[in-house]
Amino acid sequence: MRKTRAAGTLALGATVALLAAACSGGSGGGSDGDVTMTFWHNSTTGPGKAYWEDTVAAFEEANPGVKIEVQSIQNEDMDGKLQTALNSGDAPDIFMARGGGKLADVVEAGQIMDLTDSIDDAAKTAVGEAGFSALSVDGKIYGMPTSILPGGIFYSQDLFDDAGVTETPATIDDLNGVVSDLKSADIAPIALGGKDAWPAAHWFYFFALRECSQETLEAAAESRSFDDECWLAAGEDLQAFAETEPFQEGYLTATAQQGAGSSAGLIANHKAGMELMGAWDPGVIAGLTPDQKPLKDLGWFPFPAVDGGAGDPAAFMGGVDGYSCFVEAPPECAEFLNFFMQKEYQEKYAEAFVTLPASQEAQGVVTDPALKSVLEAYNKAPYVSVWLDTLYGQNVGNALNAGVVELLAGDGDPQSIVDAVNAAAAME
Repeated sequence: MRKTRAAGTLALGATVALLAAACSGGSGGGSDGDVTMTFWHNSTTGPGKAYWEDTVAAFEEANPGVKIEVQSIQNEDMDGKLQTALNSGDAPDIFMARGGGKLADVVEAGQIMDLTDSIDDAAKTAVGEAGFSALSVDGKIYGMPTSILPGGIFYSQDLFDDAGVTETPATIDDLNGVVSDLKSADIAPIALGGKDAWPAAHWFYFFALRECSQETLEAAAESRSFDDECWLAAGEDLQAFAETEPFQEGYLTATAQQGAGSSAGLIANHKAGMELMGAWDPGVIAGLTPDQKPLKDLGWFPFPAVDGGAGDPAAFMGGVDGYSCFVEAPPECAEFLNFFMQKEYQEKYAEAFVTLPASQEAQGVVTDPALKSVLEAYNKAPYVSVWLDTLYGQNVGNALNAGVVELLAGDGDPQSIVDAVNAAAAME
């Protein structure tokens, strides 16, 4: 990890990547009646990749004559390659969807299948209205949710213990104190993959979630205006926080999820104390530990409160990941989406990805302590905003992400972030 701009921009309650060398959009059936489809996902290694291979094989066995050609793509390459494929009319039949303004743009371009009448009753009941609303535009469903991905701060309990930190921070002042304690213990306080831009921008997103009211977030999705003073305040909060030097050395050139030197890798190998990330993080971290198993001491706490902010301190930000069908895909595409939403496969999905499944029936398999903490707090949230680069669409989102990196690099300031997103919005 998404809402349409026009039809409510916040997903409430408990329900938050791609180019094949040779793909054919809407593959359809051959002369012998067989059907071949192409499928892009973002799991390039480990249990996640194996999950999709096994699930596709099970679907093919249950549906003789149907063949799915699978292509796994690095997550950071997803959006650009998928957009290129969609625009060329040579898109995969099955591809990842994350909602928000990005989904609304694809719907407006007529590049995605309306799934409203193709989703079976079992999937609708298991996911619930809130989950599907995140992948809906103007009351029509365009994606099948697979996981809910709220964000917050994941941390190493062992490193907190080493630094004498006894409580997770509830306010930004508290967080500053934890940063100081970790530094005093010669521990890099916060891991950040600044090279990928979006992880750095997450810090601005969450400051904005705390500074801006729910109504302001919703209004900006409609007006495409970011002149409310809370946006500037969020940038000022980030600038002040960055000046305390909370991130690891070289964070602007570090990746988020690729290898031991990535921000997730630093957490996995006890080289940094904390990381702000979505609920996919435990799975990524698990793949980067020495034994490629979940990090036993991984904990989680919500983004701290900001003094005087208009946002509810219990509000969440996150997304719903799911899968959609190209507008020219055969009907078997929707059948595949319904297939992997069965309880058995959603449970396997949650275990493979160490994440929170969209199916409420499958959430009982969540045993990771950090994820259980996420789910408990998420279920009590007064409202949940989707990621801002998703909520406001690709153009504004890219400008926002780039503006945050420029601020952190010393090439911009809070006002330049606001100016950049307003300029991007004016060009739409």
